[in-house]
Amino acid sequence: MFAQTYGSTTLGINGILISVEIDIANRIPGLDIVGLADTAVRESKERVRAAINNAGFKFPNRRITVSLAPADIKKDSSGLDLPIAVGILAASGQIPKESCQNYAFASELSLEGKLRGISGILPMVIHCAEHGLPNVIVAMDNAKEALLAEKLTVYAPDNLMQIVKHLRGEETILPVEPVDSDETTAAIGDDFADVQGQVVAKRALEIAAAGGHNVIMIGPPGSGKTMLAKRIPSILPAMSNQEALEVTKIYSVAGLLKNNSGLITVRPFRNPHHTISTAGMIGGGSMPRPGEVTLSHNGVLFLDELPEFPRLVLEVLRQPLEDGQVTISRVNASLTFPAKSMLIASMNPCPCGYLGDVSHSCSCSPNEIRRYVKKISGPLLDRIDLHINVPRLEYNELTNTAPAESSATIRQRVENARAIQWERLKNHSLFCNAQMSHKHLKSACPMTDDAQGLLKQAFTKMNLSGRGYDRIIKVARTIADLAGSEKISGQHVAEAIHYRNNLKAIDNNR
Repeated sequence: MFAQTYGSTTLGINGILISVEIDIANRIPGLDIVGLADTAVRESKERVRAAINNAGFKFPNRRITVSLAPADIKKDSSGLDLPIAVGILAASGQIPKESCQNYAFASELSLEGKLRGISGILPMVIHCAEHGLPNVIVAMDNAKEALLAEKLTVYAPDNLMQIVKHLRGEETILPVEPVDSDETTAAIGDDFADVQGQVVAKRALEIAAAGGHNVIMIGPPGSGKTMLAKRIPSILPAMSNQEALEVTKIYSVAGLLKNNSGLITVRPFRNPHHTISTAGMIGGGSMPRPGEVTLSHNGVLFLDELPEFPRLVLEVLRQPLEDGQVTISRVNASLTFPAKSMLIASMNPCPCGYLGDVSHSCSCSPNEIRRYVKKISGPLLDRIDLHINVPRLEYNELTNTAPAESSATIRQRVENARAIQWERLKNHSLFCNAQMSHKHLKSACPMTDDAQGLLKQAFTKMNLSGRGYDRIIKVARTIADLAGSEKISGQHVAEAIHYRNNLKAIDNNR
């Protein structure tokens, strides 16, 4: 006796449709699962057996072979429990075989036959909808997430008994109805209005947010570097529906979505500790999973105390910072994850933190300072667009009662600049200036003669690399967009140069 059902699993951040084929033969009783099933799938044997029996159905006392196709892709989701159980019931004649053909099933089963939520539902159901399956049955915990897929009817029964009765035509399960979400992108607590002083740093972070540029902040302890970084999400523009869907898929696969949560509408802000491993930062595992650079996609990756991170962890950031994606190769698979995030880093100017501070004397030797700064390699530093000095605040700045500019005001300017960039770059499928490559600069970045002359001088005096040259132009383009200027002027280039290579000033203060 033979039956076929459809399930799904994930590969990277994309769904894969799995054909679950069941064969029941008159041989020595047993249950075999073939098709590169991992431990979670192999263990489904006992869950499925108990769930069928405890739901009031008969588990066939025969040789059962379960084939998961395509056979060359490793399956690692407990969500295949449900399609295996339904397939066994169909092959044994307890469910009409034809009733299963228009459904995809994705849920873990408890031993008593109840449906449990799983990770990665969103990419799974999107893939099922793209391949012509009009209906999907998931656990109630995954229902809201599954509704994000278009052209798909979602059912969320409580247990296996309800599914069987529905497929038999005895009782109908009603589809889950979409519910308007109360989520809002404005639900961000930290505001730039709370930050006293640091006018230059605020301006630089506004430029970074407007163009999606990477930033490093250099200053003594207590100068406000972390406080400034945590407020960057409050001035970033709202995510488009496409960006929100990408982020939600990533968090779904990573298992970071709360039960029955819907679309993520707030840009991610990731702040990993400096003890993080390479795999934690970039992603990894036998079947690669997203790391911090992917979890911060379309948002912010904040690395506090940058020199304290292991050198190897920092060096693996080169590819995602340059290409906006990261490729992880393993024996089982080679997967590419998106990683278009803003890198915001902070560091002290020296180990004690007081190099160049007029109120504290530095206790570090020149060699200690050199070793500390050299923890950040030149190639990595070259990929950071803005280098900001964040000095210690004076007393009158801390006690100033004049209202500072709010995040809402800054955000409006950022959104206006992003709208200009989108109009300019939409034909290239780019969202912001930081995503431009060298080939886009000639058409997107016209410059005045004085801007060209100033850039030529900077290229020679600062010994800029080709990448550094491009990044100054991109930052200048963003400054011009904030000013509403079609052409990049000398003033825009001068400000962009000012934010470049400030880390070299540490050597001059030794």
